[in-house]
This record gives sequence, structure tokens and C-alpha cells, in this order.
Amino acid sequence: MQTKKYLLTLALSSMALFSTAATPPKTDMKTFIDDLMGKMTLEEKIGQLNLPVSGDIVTGQAKSSNVAEKIKKGQVGGLFNLKGAAQIREIQKVAVEQSRLKIPLIFGMDVIHGYETIFPIPLSLSWTWNMDAIRQSARIAAQEATADGIAWTFSPMLDISRDPRWGRMSEGNGEDPYLGAEIARAMVKGYQGDDLAANNTMMACVKHFALYGAPDAGRDYNTVDMSRWRMFNYYMPAYKAAIEAGAGSVMTSFNVVEGVPASGNRWLMTEVLRDMWKFDGFVVTDYTAISEMIAHGMGDLQQVSALALNAGVDMDMVADGFLNTLVQSVNEGKVSVKDIDTACRRILEAKYKLGLFHNPYQYCDLKRAKKEKYTAENRAVARNIAAQSFVLLKNEAQLLPLKKTGKIALVGPMAHTRANMPGTWSVAATFDRYQSLYESMQAAVGNKAQLTYAKGSNLMYDAALEARSTMFGREMRDSRSDKEMLDEALRVAQDADVIVAAVGEASEMSGESSSRSNLDMPDAQRDLLTALKKTGKPIVLVYFAGRATVMTWEAENFPAILNVGFGGSEAGPAICDVLFGDKVPSGKLTVTMPKNVGQIPLFYNHLPTGRPLTGGWFTKFQTNYLDVDNEPLYPFGYGLSYTTFAYGKPTLSSTTLNGNGGELKLSVNVTNTGNYDADEIVQMYVRDLVGSVSRPVKELKGFERVNLKRGETKTVTFTITPEDLKFYNQALEYKNEPGEFEVMVGPNSRDLQKLSFTLQ
Repeated sequence: MQTKKYLLTLALSSMALFSTAATPPKTDMKTFIDDLMGKMTLEEKIGQLNLPVSGDIVTGQAKSSNVAEKIKKGQVGGLFNLKGAAQIREIQKVAVEQSRLKIPLIFGMDVIHGYETIFPIPLSLSWTWNMDAIRQSARIAAQEATADGIAWTFSPMLDISRDPRWGRMSEGNGEDPYLGAEIARAMVKGYQGDDLAANNTMMACVKHFALYGAPDAGRDYNTVDMSRWRMFNYYMPAYKAAIEAGAGSVMTSFNVVEGVPASGNRWLMTEVLRDMWKFDGFVVTDYTAISEMIAHGMGDLQQVSALALNAGVDMDMVADGFLNTLVQSVNEGKVSVKDIDTACRRILEAKYKLGLFHNPYQYCDLKRAKKEKYTAENRAVARNIAAQSFVLLKNEAQLLPLKKTGKIALVGPMAHTRANMPGTWSVAATFDRYQSLYESMQAAVGNKAQLTYAKGSNLMYDAALEARSTMFGREMRDSRSDKEMLDEALRVAQDADVIVAAVGEASEMSGESSSRSNLDMPDAQRDLLTALKKTGKPIVLVYFAGRATVMTWEAENFPAILNVGFGGSEAGPAICDVLFGDKVPSGKLTVTMPKNVGQIPLFYNHLPTGRPLTGGWFTKFQTNYLDVDNEPLYPFGYGLSYTTFAYGKPTLSSTTLNGNGGELKLSVNVTNTGNYDADEIVQMYVRDLVGSVSRPVKELKGFERVNLKRGETKTVTFTITPEDLKFYNQALEYKNEPGEFEVMVGPNSRDLQKLSFTLQ
């Protein structure tokens, strides 16, 4: 009763402060939490560290039971993946009305690329190179999710990935640390806004810390092993940027780091995250990551739970290791009450910052839930951003854009599936409200053109493989014979003026636990495309994929390829916007696309070797393959437009850069020389020619998305400072080194003009 009175007094005294959405000073938070923790038993403190899963959306293979009883006993700190403000409100009532200390729960969800209005998957979103759009997508996701009870999102995922065999490339931002860091800042700002206590912002969770995107053989959950030099120069910058942007929480990764699982790795969780980067939020594990350390060979549940707490982990997701073993570990001297207090305080601070102690139900306003989700305004934004994400890979003889006339045949297994449009990790999606590509094309052409449709094939011939590739409601297997479907497609194609082939991956062919060893077009779809090509009709490939794939055969055989990734809930209308020229494609790749899977890992910012390839392929005793050249099919930063752009000769404001606060200006004129108003993404790269350690052949250090009308020229200017030239040396000192540099500018990482300067 005393605690309840205190809570009421605090709520009333701070009502005005919170009504302006301002976070109370830290001294107030400390006083409040000191008082609360003084009333908590050891078991109740440990309860705050427990995060079970509940509800109708469940990930992984385990599900905690008896959640309500645990909440009443003070054994639960939060819940995740429960959808709906009404349901969340009812469970919150159990915590604040039926538990002893009335401590509210924190409710989280995998709001990865939108809530009910779904934006492009994160990889596709990165292809926009548009930080304002990315920030806006996170802002709208927060608006919708908080309207439905969610105050905490398990996003952004900032794992750099250079191996597209790994399915979760779809959930990240590609291969580049600089771009990844820029996106990290935009996402955190979009989710968290300027104040977490506002009822329309939610806490971000940086994941997966760390190095999850570099598993051996591209196989999910597999071993990761790399030098600290590589970690800090390539993989850490995006995580660090999110921490600097104020992210409130961090999630551990499943993999080992230097032989120790991340969830038990004190160097990672304490020395790097807290001591080096000064992170002051809380750390939560990924799903059952603590208990999975048993399989890693780190001991029984009690041992691995103690290992995690001592490493600096604050919250245990689903494993129940903290809840069931920490009291015993305290009694045996294996963990300290002080460390439990520290972890508990971090969880309570997060709830305080979110305003949950002021109003446990502030994210459960049923009126908001009814009027703020999947609105026409949000859908319009999502449609526009999706159109910006599509990458035009090929367009011979300006086959695109299509005219809304004549006879158009839409063929392919991805042509008429609503559930596969949003892409993987869209757990709050409402598939029945989204349009398939066929439905969108019907609306787009109306009675101006004759549109026909045939599925043509299943995703692949192997039914078992297709079942593994279309989970979670994305099933699309057709019971007809392969011949029956192909014959129908050929009849439709023969009568058409142009064929649009919607092919590639289904949404669950990428994502978690969706690694692939073969990245070619699936067999049934390749046979379909081969048969369509024999008709002699012009063919446009609308290509769906959640990763970089091998498209060598497609590039050799088809005149137009539009890589649409997965565009979200408004993918269908957005694809039609671009196909028919209402919008001009402007996306550019943030991954390198290989010519075959044997080139992987293939990335643009690699180190030079002592035996570089100096002649044409093949040259004996130089770094190359016997059977394929070193070049990618499509380089990092690549993407075409319906218009053309001409780059003038770049200029530097000086050939020397003062290392003590100086700056250089790189300027280049870019002209739209084609027939469409359009956006171009101008990119700047730098190379450090001589260093104390070997330095990459080029590194992205700037980019600008610029809109140019037909015939218009704009001067794009980049500023280069000594800070841009810093890197981690062998001693992990972050510094630059005087000497010669090259700076390059152009439309992608391959087609660049080069200048030189000296850092003094």
C-alpha cells in the first residue's frame, strides 16, 4: 500500500512535466528507483530480468507458460510479440493491480520495417540511400506500434553482411560500415524521437551485438571468427553509431566472439559496450540465447546464466535461466547481489524513461489504435519509399517504362500473392489488406490495356523445399502439374505484346534460418523463363529477393530487370508506379552482386593483395580464379534510371588537408541528360594509399541524393575532414595518418573519377 501511495504521489506531482513529453531529470529517476528497489526482494529484482514470450505471434521453438501467474508473483519484467492494445492493456492490468509492487511491464515486438503499414525490408530500404525516408519509416512504425501497445522494438538490425548465403542479409543494411552507421542513426532517431516518455515514441534495440552477419559458410547461427582489427573497422561502426544516437537497449547475438558466445562475453558486453562506448541502457539476449550457451559447451543452465549476468547481460529472453538459477548462484557466491541490482536498475530506468511509471497504460489508448494504424497517409509514404528502393539493373533499348496500352501478360509465381509482398519479418502485417502485383496492375492499367495472368510455375519443383521456403502463412504451392501451369503461361504469353515475369524468392526464402547454398534462380522458374524467352516476346523481369543473388544468366538473356527486393505492404502499387513510368527508379545496391556463388564473400572495400591482378583475366600467379574473373556482376552502389546522368570533371578546393581541423571541398557537376526528371545518388570514396596497416582499395565516405529535372545541372559538393580519414590501427587506436590519399566520385563504386590530396 505504501508503494502504491508513493507511485500515485509521484504521478500526480509529475503530471505537468510528463504532459509536455519531457523526461524528468535523472536525479528524480534515481530517487524514485532507489525507493522502489529498497522495497524489492531479491526474487522480485530477478523477476525484472525475465522476458518470456506470450501471445498469438511466437518466434523460435519455445514458449513460456503460466505467464500470468509469474506476472502476479513479480517474476516478469516484460513480454514480447503480443499484438493489440486491448490485450496488452489487460495483461498490464495484471502487473499493476495484482502484483505486490505494481511494477508495469515493458511490451516489445519485432517491429522491423513497419507495423501494419509495412515499409521495404531493411536491405531494400537501404537501397534508397535516403536517410530522411528511412527515419520517416521508423517514425511511422513507432506511431503505429505505440498506438497498439508496443513501447519497445527489436530494431534496428545493424549486422554488416558480405555473404548473401546468410538469409538475414535481408534484415540489415548491406556491406558498408559508413552507410550502415548513417542508417543506424536515422533508425534510432525515427523510433525514439526526442523523448522516450512521449506516447508515440518507442525504445530501439540495437541488434545483434555483435558480428552476427559474418557466420562461417553463411549458415545462420554458425561460428563467427575474425580479428579485432576487422571487427572495429568494418562491423562495429554501425552498432557504435546507434549507441551514440541514444539507443535505449542492445540485443546480444547468437554467435561466438573470439570463442565465447556473445551472451556470455564480458569483453563485448562490458569492456566494449559500456566502458569504451559508454552505453547506459540495458542489454537483452536474443531468443533463448542464454540456454543455447549450453550447446556451445559453456556449462549447464546455472553456469551459463551466471556467465551472462557477470558478462553484463541485464535481461534473459525466454530461457528462464535468470529466473530459475540466480538465487542459487547468489547463495553459492557465483553472482553478486550488486550485479543483480545493477541489471534490475537498468530495466526499471528504461520503464521510467518510457513513462510507464507515470501511466502504465499510455501505450494502450484504444482510440489511437483504431485511427492511427495503416492510414491512407502512412500508406502513401510507404508507397513512395518503396518506389525509391527499387533498383533498375538492366534496361536494353529502353524497354521500360511500359505503356498502358496493348496486351500485357503477367506471369510468374510472385505475380499474385498478397502474403509475400511485405517481405520477411513483418510480424504485425495484415496480409488480406495488401494487394498482389496482379491486383495492382489491374488497377494501374484499368481499361487502357488488356492484362492477362498465369502463374506459370511453382517456386521450385521440390515441394519439400518450397514448404521450407514459404512458412508463416506465405504458402503458395499450386496443385496443378508443372506442364499444365507452363502451357497456360505460354498461351497467355503468345497473345501478348510484352511479358512481365514476376519471379525470384518468396519472402521466407530470406530472413532468419533461411540460408541458401545456391543463389541461382530456382529451377522451376528458370525453366519457365526459358520457355517464355522462346516466344520471342520482350520480357521484363520483376525480380523479388531479400539478398544479393546470382543473376548472371538473367542478365545475359533478358532485356530489362527491375530488382524490387521486398517493398512492403504497398509493394504492388509502387512496382506499378515504376513499371509504367509514373515514378523513375532511383535505388542503388548496398551489396555486391556476384557472378557465381564461388566468388563469395565479394565486397567492394576489400584490401589490396601483394599479387594484384594486373592484366586481363586470367594471369598465372596473380590473385584470380581459373573459371571466372574477379569482377562482380553488379557492383556496390550500382543502379540505373530511365534517364541518364553525365558527371563533369571533379575539383578539389585544395590538394592539402590540414590535420588540425582543416577541411577540403570536393565538387562535381551532375547533369540530367535524358528525358525524365529523376534522382541520382552521387557517391564519394576515399583511399588511404600508405598506412601502418593495409588499407582498403576504397571506402565510402559520402553520398548525396540529388533531384535533377531534364537538362538540369547541379553542383554536388562533399566536405572531407581529418575525421573522415580515421581508422582503427593494429592497437585499435582510432586515428588518421598523414600522407597521400585518393578521393573518387561517381554513380557507383566502380565507375569513378579520381583526384589526389595530402593529409598534413
